[in-house]
Amino acid sequence: MAPVVTSVTPSQGNPSGGTPVTINGSGFTGATVVRFGSNLATNVVVVSSTQITARTPAGSGTVKVTVTGPTGTSTQNVFFTYTTVAAPVLTSLSPASGPTSGGNTITITGTNLTGATQVLFGATPATILTNTPTQITATAPAGTGTTNVTVTTPNGTSNPLPYTYTPTPAPTITTLNPTSGPTSGGNTITINGTGLSGAIQVLFGATPATILTNTPTQITATAPAGPASVVNVTVTTAGGTSNPLPYVYVAAPVVIGVSPQFGSDAGGNTVTIIGSNLALASAVHFGPNLATGLTVISDNQLTVTAPPGTGTVVVTVTTPGGTSTLGPGSPYYTYLGAPVITSLVPNQGSELGGDSVTINGSNLTYTDSVTFGGTPASFSVLSDALVVATTPAHAAGTVNVQLHTPAGNSNTLPFTYDPA
Repeated sequence: MAPVVTSVTPSQGNPSGGTPVTINGSGFTGATVVRFGSNLATNVVVVSSTQITARTPAGSGTVKVTVTGPTGTSTQNVFFTYTTVAAPVLTSLSPASGPTSGGNTITITGTNLTGATQVLFGATPATILTNTPTQITATAPAGTGTTNVTVTTPNGTSNPLPYTYTPTPAPTITTLNPTSGPTSGGNTITINGTGLSGAIQVLFGATPATILTNTPTQITATAPAGPASVVNVTVTTAGGTSNPLPYVYVAAPVVIGVSPQFGSDAGGNTVTIIGSNLALASAVHFGPNLATGLTVISDNQLTVTAPPGTGTVVVTVTTPGGTSTLGPGSPYYTYLGAPVITSLVPNQGSELGGDSVTINGSNLTYTDSVTFGGTPASFSVLSDALVVATTPAHAAGTVNVQLHTPAGNSNTLPFTYDPA
């Protein structure tokens, strides 16, 4: 079966010939001759059974394109028109300069730009992105110095316009915010500086960070994980690698215990917190409530003023390394209501002491002292509402009985000592 020609691209060119064309169709295997009218094309290459490339011979008018192979000559009416079209003319480049690394988009404005086959920056081809009769956009290749940009179409090569490669300065970083974080990473770091556009890499030590945003003066990045240590943060762009700034990986704090472990539900008492990695503490919480008066004693000890609260809560410490979690020890603090006594049974006894007195009331579980007129008595706590005390000796008369718990002193009730 003879070859079949379906199209020729471009379908017109200069009468002097030399226009590069692509011929599409089928049955091209073994083709030996391509004609434009009666004239033989040059530089014929059979790319595949469906495509041939060639250069047009000189000619005029509109001529039929035929392909001859071992099985015959094509007969389809596919035509090529010889026409005098002016060579391309360039009027401007925008921008007219760019980085030595290339990769930026250049807009080339002019006339007769249709069908551009090549854009050269000096001797280096650029990638053509879009092409209209008056405008081409292309991706600049890498280069140095000042070079000429030209455009080639089937009708010739344009005048040159100068393009200058500008060396990109190395970036400079001035601040990190924050300057420390957890060993688990994942926190967002803001890097300020100059020359940060087109950042290729942000390193924490030798570990790459994930770049989130990038402007000429600021980068935000997600810190990678790292061991507890100090590492250098650097930024790399096409211009080089920046100066380093230190970043501290902080181990998560650990709370082992609190002292005292009880206090008034009104708060206000001083609590000592024992643990590790506490030196950079920024906040202490009793359950959901923020403590005040934070004082760092050492990496293993803090003191704070307990906030108001209720029930038993977990005490947590927050540092740049994160917030402490439940682990070894007892990081619990229990809020107690103020003790209240409602009755004494009996409410009188011998001045010799030794009488058993039942003290009724509430919030009595953590009673740590009972006094009769200021004199300590022995006692036993039977429940949150019941304490039994043994009266101490005391001169005859009426005295105040009072209980004390970690939540403070109770109200007082009178007890009468009778003469022996």
